[in-house]
Amino acid sequence: MDLSVEFAGLHLKNPVITASGTFGYGVELQQFGDLSQLGGIVVKGLSLAPRKGNPSPRVAETPCGMLNAVGLQNIGVESFLRDKLPLLPWQKTPVIANLYAHSCEEFGELTDMMAGEQGIAAFEVNISCPNVREGGAAFGQDPVQAARVTRAVCQRAGNKPVIVKLSPNVTDITVIARAVEDAGAHGLSLINTLTGMAVDIRTRKPLLGNVTGGLSGPAIHPVALRMVYETCRAVSIPVMGLGGIMCAEDALEFILVGAHAVQVGTGSFTGTGFAFSLAEKMRKTARKMGLDSWDDFRGQLDTTTG
Repeated sequence: MDLSVEFAGLHLKNPVITASGTFGYGVELQQFGDLSQLGGIVVKGLSLAPRKGNPSPRVAETPCGMLNAVGLQNIGVESFLRDKLPLLPWQKTPVIANLYAHSCEEFGELTDMMAGEQGIAAFEVNISCPNVREGGAAFGQDPVQAARVTRAVCQRAGNKPVIVKLSPNVTDITVIARAVEDAGAHGLSLINTLTGMAVDIRTRKPLLGNVTGGLSGPAIHPVALRMVYETCRAVSIPVMGLGGIMCAEDALEFILVGAHAVQVGTGSFTGTGFAFSLAEKMRKTARKMGLDSWDDFRGQLDTTTG
């Protein structure tokens, strides 16, 4: 079976992409697998200036999941372009820059700095980070603001696809999805983490220095699946599904409800080679199911009863 997919103008050798914030800048994980065999790499979120992130502790384990409040710590776009991007196999695997900013103007400026970089294949616009006190939540929860950010990036992106990452912390995710589609987005990725918290009853303190953080892992998979299903039915642009993928079957579920590709996040914390092996596991599972192509399976969920 040919695993390759087309997504918003990108040719992916397989549908497995690493999720931002879970795979570093890609360079850190290359000792554990061949980066060129991935469908794509979404690098750690980038801002105009370096960010220190949130106070520690930043990660806490929960039943069937993980809370994180890293706070988008990063080296800044200039250092990334100079020190990290040249080390990535961007000639063989699309490298997608994840963008974070405080305003539409900053999003535009950040895009402008990378639009001419040959090694950047596309942009993923982070309007949905739940553990940063400024910016992210407001953009991701307001269709008007989400559309403004999308337009600001699209106007500066040149011929590079713009993918908007949606927040699940909304009443109706399809409202945001349609707003950014109308604003020019070429694709969507969803879901980002759900806002949550954990506390220690003995110390009477939160387990995260930021108090709240983003919940990921198997616990959010059913929520992610439902939101991807609803979004694929609401828009005409392609969708990347993510949220709690821990095996090939989880990834195939996203494709069945309509996703063109998937992103792997928390799974990489269970084993550094997880993302590298997932595509082959998906191939083997698809073969056992008798699938010849993704087109025969994508969006073919049977919702009839009786």
